[in-house]
Amino acid sequence: MVSVGIVGGTGYTGVELLRILVMHPNVEVKVVTSRGEAGNKVSCLYPSLLANIDLVFTKPEVTSLKKCDCVFFAAPNGTAMLMVPELLKAGVKVIDLAADFRIKNPASWEHWYQQPHTCPEILQTAVYGLPELHREEIKKAQLVANPGCYPTAVILGFLPLIESGIAKEAQLIADTKSGVSGAGRAANVSTLFSEAGENFKAYNVNAHRHWPEIKQELELMHAYDVNFVFTPHLVPMVRGIFATLYVTKLEVSTDLANLYKQRYKDEAFVRVLDEGVLPETKFVRASNQCMLSVSRPYDGDTAVVLSVIDNLVKGAAGQAVQNMNLMFNIEETTGLANPGLFP
Repeated sequence: MVSVGIVGGTGYTGVELLRILVMHPNVEVKVVTSRGEAGNKVSCLYPSLLANIDLVFTKPEVTSLKKCDCVFFAAPNGTAMLMVPELLKAGVKVIDLAADFRIKNPASWEHWYQQPHTCPEILQTAVYGLPELHREEIKKAQLVANPGCYPTAVILGFLPLIESGIAKEAQLIADTKSGVSGAGRAANVSTLFSEAGENFKAYNVNAHRHWPEIKQELELMHAYDVNFVFTPHLVPMVRGIFATLYVTKLEVSTDLANLYKQRYKDEAFVRVLDEGVLPETKFVRASNQCMLSVSRPYDGDTAVVLSVIDNLVKGAAGQAVQNMNLMFNIEETTGLANPGLFP
């Protein structure tokens, strides 16, 4: 059994981790931390877990976390980097669901997150936790930087075209939409029901923190600069990411459907839909699946890729558990095989 600790167990990502881990046959959840809820039962805050967990929230202390085999950080940016060096020295494997270790360049990280990085020397040792791209490195990793939700949907959508070199000269455009749970559980005027309901808006158009993360991974596939534009939107639903991706100036003779199906034919959590079938966020709700479709409208030189995920599962907690399975030599799909909820 893998003994697990969760730092930051009160947010949407934290409870999603708990929902998955308490049903995982190879896991025992030992520690769940929260500064604000310390001393209270986890099931009092989340009665949905009443039959599955009998733990009490504790304050985040390295001493207790060192006793775990694996620690998940589902806390705000800037939290993990304060504790990770000591945990790594103790031999604990760490999966950070925030952004502390996603960007390799310390100066770039500090620019985008507006705070000094306390352990920049560790950035190069962290493995970016997208299994479909870095599976073998994840298996050997002690520290995994779990990807953001937008980056997961966007990178999986672009990946076959970038890997094959077909999109080397292309303009890449990601037109993305997210449900309000992507903003977290903290009170915020912009995500109030009366603000987000019956509304549709773009945000952070000129500077979103996920842009450098996506660009970094796309450029690492092949050593050239990518011409990449990323525009996020907020839609009035709870869960889901819908990314509409445009890739221009493609070779007309390319069989896109075959390219995508061949790239993902052995991937348990990526489904390339048949021609004429378009993905919807409801198809993947509460599952660890990414569903894709690819087409070339009007037989032109622009590919349109549609990519959908559940932002809390494949975009966060589910992918983190997928990474844990790889790190501990557990069958990759364990605990994650449930299909999406419909309707």
